[in-house]
Parts: sequence; C-alpha cells; structure tokens
Amino acid sequence: MTDAVTKAAAVLAEHRASIDRLDAILVYTLGERFKHTQAVGKLKAEHDLPPSDPTREAHQIARLEDLAGRADLDPEFAKKFLNFIIAEVIQHHQKHQS
Repeated sequence: MTDAVTKAAAVLAEHRASIDRLDAILVYTLGERFKHTQAVGKLKAEHDLPPSDPTREAHQIARLEDLAGRADLDPEFAKKFLNFIIAEVIQHHQKHQS
C-alpha cells in the first residue's frame, strides 16, 4: 500500500467513526423527541384536542427549512424529513384518540 492510500484509509476511518457517532446521536434524539410527542398525544386525547395542528406543522416546517439552509443542508430534504416525522407523530396521536 502506498503512503497516500494509507493516509486516505485513515481519513476514511475517521469520517466513518464520526458518521457512526452522529447516527447514534440522531437515533437517541429521535427517541427523545418521540417521548415528548407521545406525551403530547396523550394530553390531546385527554382533552379531546385534534391529533394534528396544521398551523404549528407549517411553522415547524418553515423553521426547519431555515435551520437547514443555515446548516448547509438541502431545505427540501429537511422538509421531507420533518413531514415524515410529523406523519408518524399524527399516527401516534390518532392511536391515542381511539
């Protein structure tokens, strides 16, 4: 192996280790987020509130798109990601309504 290939392999390993740490952070963060949204769902069910809040959802999407732009992340990807999460949360809230 050449010196350049060895250095490239080391850099690759560092990037992969960072990616692994960030993946763990994402999973634990999503877990924490869903604990809160489940509590919101139970609260909504107890007080006969609708499972979705389109005004808040639109605000959150706009906020996330702005954050994504500042973080050099494609805002459209961020919007799709949040829409996916919102759909999951609403589904959980609807289960509590039953």
